[in-house]
Amino acid sequence: MPEGLEGERVDAAIARMFGFSRTKAAELAASGKVSLDGAAAGKSERVHGGAWLEVEMPAPAVAVEIVAEPVEGMEIIHDDDDVVVVSKPVGVAAHPSPGWTGTTVIGGLAAAGYRISTSGAAERQGIVHRLDVGTSGLMAVAKSERAYSSLKQQFRERVVDKRYHALVQGHPDPLSGTIDAPIGRHPTHDYKWAVTADGKPSVTHYDLIEAFRHASLLDIKLETGRTHQIRVHMAAHRHPCAGDLTYGADPTLAKRLGLTRQWLHAVRLGFEHPADGSWVEFESPYPADLRHALDVVRADSQ
Repeated sequence: MPEGLEGERVDAAIARMFGFSRTKAAELAASGKVSLDGAAAGKSERVHGGAWLEVEMPAPAVAVEIVAEPVEGMEIIHDDDDVVVVSKPVGVAAHPSPGWTGTTVIGGLAAAGYRISTSGAAERQGIVHRLDVGTSGLMAVAKSERAYSSLKQQFRERVVDKRYHALVQGHPDPLSGTIDAPIGRHPTHDYKWAVTADGKPSVTHYDLIEAFRHASLLDIKLETGRTHQIRVHMAAHRHPCAGDLTYGADPTLAKRLGLTRQWLHAVRLGFEHPADGSWVEFESPYPADLRHALDVVRADSQ
């Protein structure tokens, strides 16, 4: 350990030695990849001159190629010099990632001749927010650096109005309310998320649109944008999205409704336009599979 780091916290020392961010250094310590004089070290422990600090380095990032491939069913809702707003079909990822072989919004835009030029990783050019592969609806993609910076800041400051409709099992009590519960990685399943004591703050507001015999159609506004947030919060509330077998939905109901994914759609998206600050708002109708499921639920309730 260099003498100049005497008394520094472990995360600060690692950040200075290896050029990591403090957050990344803290994550390494929290995951047991840092030891001090042979013993596992937490991020807040202090180092001393001459100590033996071992760090298990993270694997290098894998370069991901953007494949310009048309996306069937992806609709351009709005397009100008700064922003393109699309309605993403189910089964499409926001951007390329290791292991994903399907189509992406970024690849679909590239195939359609759109030029996205912003900072950030090449495969995530213009991406300021994401939708799950199994969730359909509105996504805004920044085309200019001005738009990228503005929209990222608006998402950070919770200026953006993100509205979803979700068909959930049963009837939430109360019928309108707020779920304020932290979300983190599921303790036993890497592919899932869960409400956890040490998760990130997550806030979901919901209002009843229509009640059926065995389900409820909700209007949902997100304050935060955690991965799987609506799905996790509704499941934790014991009212999972219909068709969401990953988070405990009834497979018999899913089959009866013809659902092969969660009933969740990003219906409305509003933000301050990066060019002049004017408020703009866009809407996306339900796709065919969700309309069909809703028709079946209504018919069953008559």
